[in-house]
Amino acid sequence: MTSTMMRRTHLAMVLLGAVSLVAACSSGKPAVKAATPAASGSWLYPNADLANTRDAAGSTISSSNVAKLAQAWTFNLSGKAASGVQSTGSLAAAPIVANGVVYFQDLDSNVYAVSLATGKLDWEYSVNVPERSGPGPNGVAVVAGTVYGTSPTTAFALSATTGRTTWINRSLLSTGQGTISIQPQVAAGRVYLASGYGAATGGGVLMALNATNGNVLWKFNTVLLPDTGVKTLGIGSGGAWETPLVDSDGSVTFGTGNPYQTPGEAISNPSRLLYTDSDVNLDAATGKLRWYYQGVPDDFMDHDMQTSPMGASIDGSGVVIGSGKLGIVYAMNAQSGRLIWKTPVGEHNGHDNDSLQALEHRSTLKAPFTYLPGAIGGALTNLALAGNTVYVVTCDFPFTFKAMNEVLGIPGSSATGEIEALSLSTGKVEWDTKVAAMPLGAATVSNDLLFTTLVNGDLVAVNRNTGAIVYRAELPATTNSPIAIAGNTVIVPAGAPAVGKTTVGPLGTVSHDPQVVAYTVP
Repeated sequence: MTSTMMRRTHLAMVLLGAVSLVAACSSGKPAVKAATPAASGSWLYPNADLANTRDAAGSTISSSNVAKLAQAWTFNLSGKAASGVQSTGSLAAAPIVANGVVYFQDLDSNVYAVSLATGKLDWEYSVNVPERSGPGPNGVAVVAGTVYGTSPTTAFALSATTGRTTWINRSLLSTGQGTISIQPQVAAGRVYLASGYGAATGGGVLMALNATNGNVLWKFNTVLLPDTGVKTLGIGSGGAWETPLVDSDGSVTFGTGNPYQTPGEAISNPSRLLYTDSDVNLDAATGKLRWYYQGVPDDFMDHDMQTSPMGASIDGSGVVIGSGKLGIVYAMNAQSGRLIWKTPVGEHNGHDNDSLQALEHRSTLKAPFTYLPGAIGGALTNLALAGNTVYVVTCDFPFTFKAMNEVLGIPGSSATGEIEALSLSTGKVEWDTKVAAMPLGAATVSNDLLFTTLVNGDLVAVNRNTGAIVYRAELPATTNSPIAIAGNTVIVPAGAPAVGKTTVGPLGTVSHDPQVVAYTVP
C-alpha cells in the first residue's frame, strides 16, 4: 500500500470513528418537516466573495425567521455518474449558486447543475475519476457563464448553461508533482489552482491559468530545493486545497500544508521547510513571491495552515486572516506579512512549540506523547468574517505518537468541537460555544446568525452576539462539507463519511447516500 493510500485509509478510519463517537453524544433532535417555499438568492464564490469572508450577502435568514427553516428539496447522487459513497464521503466543497442554478462537484470529479427552485437536474458533466490520493475537496467556480473545475490531473471549463466543454488542460503537473483537488478561484481572467496531495518532487505547486483557454500563466513551487533539511518529501508537502484569497492590491494568497515528516526526522534533521504551513502571498499576474508567514516551521504534527486566507481591514489597513489545523488564528499585514496578532482556538495541551524547539535543537521530546490539536483538528474548515468579528469552528481531536518514526500518529477516542468568535481588531475571544461533534461545515454568516454543520449530520445556527445555539436540525445524512447560503436558502452537501450506505447506532439508521439538501424559509 502506498503512503498516499495509507493516509487516505487512515483519514477514513478517523472520520468513521468520529461519526460513531459523536452519534453516541447526540440525542433528542426534532425531525425536519418538509416545506415548499420558493428558493432564491445567490452564492457566487466558493467562500461567498473574493475576500473569502463566508458572509452571505443578501441572505434573508436571521434569528427572526430561522425557526421556520425547513427542508425544501433533496438531490440524490445515487444512480447518477457518482459511483457512490467513498471512504471520506462524496461531497466536500461548497456549492455555487448563480442565476437560479446550484453548481457542485463530487469526489469523483463529476459536475452537476440543478435548479435552485426545485432541485431538479439541469445537466451533468461526467468525469468519474476518484480523488484516490486525498479527500478532496474538489468543487467549482462559476464566472461569466463559465463553470471551472478540476479532476486530479486536469482543469476544465464548461458552459454554465449546457455543461459542454469549453476547454480542458491535461498538462498541469509533471510526474511526481501530485494531484489537483482545490476548489478554484477565478478573477481578472485568471483561474487559481494548486496541487494538494501526492507531491513527491518539489512539493506543492501553486498556479494560475488563463480563464479563456486554460493555458498556464505561472507556477510557484512551495518547497525550496535544494534544502539541506529535506531528505525526502512526504505526500502533499506544502500543497494547497482550499480556495485562495484574491485581493484588490493585485495579490493572491494561498494557505499551504505540512511536510509530512516524522518527529524523529524533524528533530534529527531540522529545517524550516519553506513554504510549508504558511500563508504565501504572490503577485497575482506573475506568481512572484511578495511575502509569506509560516505558522509552524519544521512541522511534524500535520498542522497545516490550509484554510482559505481572508481579506479584511483593521484601522484602515489591509490585513490577511489565516489559520488551519494548528489551531491558531493569525492576523497579518496585507502588504508585508508582519504579524499583528495571533490567538489559539480550540483545545491545546502544550505541544504548540514542539516543532520550533526541534528546529532550534532544543527538543527533549520522547514517545509516546499525545498532542492536541491533533492531525485532524484545529480549524479544519474555513473561517468567516462579519463586522469586527472573526468566526472559527474548531475540532478538538487528540492524536498520540507511539513511536518517533510515525507520521501523524494515532487518533484518540474522543472528538468534539467549538464555535468561537474573535475580535478582528485584537484577536481577543468574544465567546466560545462547545459542541458535541466535530464542526466540519465551515463557519457561515447570515445576518445575526452563524451557521455550520456537525459531522454527525446536524445543521446548527448560533446567535452571533452571544454564541447561543438558536437552531438545530437533523440532516438526512452525515456531512463534512461547507454549506452555502443563497437568499432564503441554506444548501448542504451531505452523505459523508462512511463505508457502506448506512450506520446503525444511537441515532438510529443514518443514511450516507450522497445528496445535496436545500432548506428554505418562507
